[in-house]
Amino acid sequence: MAKKFPLQPKHPERICWGCDRYCPANSLACGNGADRTMHPSETLGEDWYEMGDWGLEPVELPGAENPPR
Repeated sequence: MAKKFPLQPKHPERICWGCDRYCPANSLACGNGADRTMHPSETLGEDWYEMGDWGLEPVELPGAENPPR
């Protein structure tokens, strides 16, 4: 089962979002020296999941603020 994809992570620049491993940006396990894949919020803005049909459901995380729907 795949991990839940966070809608608004606190520091998306620290992680590679290219697969379910979510590797640290300075230690990519599957890229063979490639650059990290950016989180959609880094390129499309904080409301990225409201545009289009991503097939993602908002998840309530303990201690994190989720945007209202």
